[in-house]
Amino acid sequence: MTSSPDDQPDLPPDMPTDLPAERPIVRLKPKANARPVRHGFPWVYASDLVTDRRTRGLAPGSLAVLEDAGREPVALVAVTPASKIIARVLDLDTEARIGRPWLAARLGAALSLRERLFRAPYYRLIHAEADGLPGVIIDRFGDTCVIQPNAAWSEAVLEDLTAALIEVTGVTNVLKNASGRARVLEGLDDESTVLAGRAPDAPVPVPMNGATYMADLTGGQKTGLFYDQRPNHAFAAGLVQPGARVLDVFSHVGGFGLAMLAGGAGEALAVDGSAPALELARAGAVASGQEAGFDTRQGDAFEVLAALGEAGETFDVVICDPPAFAPSKQALEAGLRAYERIARLAAPLVAPGGVLGLCSCSHAADLSKFRTACSRGIGRAGRTARLIHTGFAGPDHPQHPQLAETGYLKALFYAL
Repeated sequence: MTSSPDDQPDLPPDMPTDLPAERPIVRLKPKANARPVRHGFPWVYASDLVTDRRTRGLAPGSLAVLEDAGREPVALVAVTPASKIIARVLDLDTEARIGRPWLAARLGAALSLRERLFRAPYYRLIHAEADGLPGVIIDRFGDTCVIQPNAAWSEAVLEDLTAALIEVTGVTNVLKNASGRARVLEGLDDESTVLAGRAPDAPVPVPMNGATYMADLTGGQKTGLFYDQRPNHAFAAGLVQPGARVLDVFSHVGGFGLAMLAGGAGEALAVDGSAPALELARAGAVASGQEAGFDTRQGDAFEVLAALGEAGETFDVVICDPPAFAPSKQALEAGLRAYERIARLAAPLVAPGGVLGLCSCSHAADLSKFRTACSRGIGRAGRTARLIHTGFAGPDHPQHPQLAETGYLKALFYAL
């Protein structure tokens, strides 16, 4: 079912989440500039807001009207008093009603974009602020959607959000994943549940880049699969020569390895610390018809890389796609050292003329810092390199033009 902001399904009237006339007011400090918010910046930091006793007493996720120091309305915001991001902008119309029709309009705009980008209904449908739903992640797996409501305001409208999602997309199953770290900061629980329909009783097969991935929507990491690497998987698949030997470190459910096998590689070794993830990777290899060339190795990635190096193993393509080593500014220096170490251990495993791919999903480590760490690690390994490609998240993970954090994913490909 296709929908757009100008062509919404006929939704029944809803009860408003709140009454605009009764909304509390929060106010920017005299020296705080309202212009960024008026021009689209989606956050208000606690240091910029007057936090009197009334504001501090608001329940997490409360809707409020943000005013500038001159008492002029600026935006409708959701307030979480204990968070450094104390207010998230929902709408520049301070009279907007945040109910089912409003949610359906945002979902419809997101769906319209994805249906232009992808032929099959497997993608990230909502990418938080970039799709106008701050703190909300929704991944689609055919007739099932998984919601991560990582902001308190979205938890409060979850019933309306679920109903609007079903109406707009036509999915029959909606699951809630409550594992996000941000939920703790918003004062939310960690209870995942079924919101509509039923949970799949087996991993869901997801076709991407000529391979089939198995997504565990209830017991896997995050929503069950990482869609963001799709274009980088495709680039890596295009690098392999027929019969090439490839290594996929931090492979999760087979990410790069299965894509490269589909692209013509002869052998793929997937390394991950999670036995369940590798079991799903093996199932994906079977579903892709690539089980003969697919092997797995469970263990600590640093230790496995070192062991492969000591054994004199080499591969035509080596990819390392670790979890966020620098999830915050406080962890940045340690994270950069870890990225450098990965590059130093992986570079010797690349055959002469081969390719090394290094990835980071740490928003605190910007592209320049990440590239410097990787290049230093390659140099410390005694290899010379040419940077041949820089990749980012796919278009179903749009970047908010004023929010650098939405451009978190980097993938660097070096010819050694």
